[in-house]
Amino acid sequence: MRITCPHCGDRDRREFYYMGAEDYLHRPAEGAAPEAWNDYLHLRDNPAGVTRDLWYHEQGCSAWLLVTRNTVTHEILGVRAVDGEAAE
Repeated sequence: MRITCPHCGDRDRREFYYMGAEDYLHRPAEGAAPEAWNDYLHLRDNPAGVTRDLWYHEQGCSAWLLVTRNTVTHEILGVRAVDGEAAE
């Protein structure tokens, strides 16, 4: 799989660290119940189809990216830096 970083261009997915679905950005509030933290840290959906995932360009520019991809076909539909810059 190839991911086009908005800053570095087309790269092999092994340069990136996968963090999970974009809802990973929404942490439980301070003082949240242990169950909320357990759900946040350990329970993940495994959808078939289009998803938006958070990736970190670990071996490149260190940017956080939102990658829209199809988990069935492995097609990358779009990449956007978390700061808002889109890949062409």
